Amino acid sequence: MTEQAAPLVPPVPLVQLTGIGKSYGTIRALHGVDLAVNAGEVSCVLGDNGAGKSTLIKIVTGLHRHTEGEFRIDGEPVRPSSPREPLARGIAAVYQDLATVTLMPVWRNFWLGSELTRGRGPFKRLDIDRMKRTADEALRAMGIALDDLSQPVGSLSGGQRQSVAIARAVHFGARVLILDEPTAALGVKQSGVVLKYIAAARERGLGVVFITHNPHHAYMVGDHFTVLRLGTVELSAPRAEVTLEELTLHMAGGAELAALKHELARVTGVDTGQLPEASERSTSTERK
Repeated sequence: MTEQAAPLVPPVPLVQLTGIGKSYGTIRALHGVDLAVNAGEVSCVLGDNGAGKSTLIKIVTGLHRHTEGEFRIDGEPVRPSSPREPLARGIAAVYQDLATVTLMPVWRNFWLGSELTRGRGPFKRLDIDRMKRTADEALRAMGIALDDLSQPVGSLSGGQRQSVAIARAVHFGARVLILDEPTAALGVKQSGVVLKYIAAARERGLGVVFITHNPHHAYMVGDHFTVLRLGTVELSAPRAEVTLEELTLHMAGGAELAALKHELARVTGVDTGQLPEASERSTSTERK
């Protein structure tokens, strides 16, 4: 008699949002948003300006409380009253401005607010050698090799500054890394550097939330894609169920244009031949 294998239980997401909404008085910024962040995966959240991406980040990081739905960390329902609770549980955000001090050395920026000291009382001082050594080890563990950690962080390229911020978050215990438009102001080469370190964070087992408006960058590293439009989910699909063309179509509002194509055909001067057709697949993925 053979033993039956125990059924596989899916792992509990590090962060899970179910039906999340946020209202500011009579203004509804988010409504009915679902998002799951799993260890070792990159969840991409895409959307144009005003889609609700910033509000979503603020809810996950504890800056704002949600007014609808359920927010879980490690399967436990939470309502953070400040950013301290999510941060203490390993949720770290790297914002577009990076929160770095341009004229300070790289190693000082790495330890900013968490400096190591030695000695006691009036003899207490910064342990510079240990901070430099530890910062260098942490950066190299992420594949980042800088010749001089004493150079001002402002002298680094945009991609290098992003990578330092990512390595800093990982070193201080991040399990969920939220990246707010990390490639928005970067060129092609520097964007590639950042995408490389996003993939490195995933390989280290972190759950990554990649906020972007660039579907090409998202598709290079993403495992799951959520497209927001006017505070609601227009598309939610794993990589295997969506193509780059479909992702780009949803980001460009193509689903709406396809639905309106027959009406736009009546308008003089509109070339509807260049507009997309509403596909059965796009409609189904959009409503998941």
